[in-house]
Amino acid sequence: MAFQKVATLAEVPPGSVTEVMVDGNPVAVCNAGGRVHALGGTCPHQGGPLGQGALNGELVTCPWHAWDFHCATGENDFDPTVRVETYPVKIEGDDILVDADA
Repeated sequence: MAFQKVATLAEVPPGSVTEVMVDGNPVAVCNAGGRVHALGGTCPHQGGPLGQGALNGELVTCPWHAWDFHCATGENDFDPTVRVETYPVKIEGDDILVDADA
């Protein structure tokens, strides 16, 4: 498919993560030090909402059981073989665009 606008930079300031929906699926959008990333929004542990968690450096922490995933790679910090999908991101002006079908 194509890139879709999911948020603005003002809605995802540096040091934050937010949950957006792309074609009915949750996507976590994080801004780690000015670098915006998008990853699958469902934790593989027990289905927690990653986009409703916290951002600690470049790690998104699931709010349910504190599993951490790297924003850029989607890898779990403890076991890199456990990961969530990552998606391409483009910034156009103040808009954040994600291609969740890539």
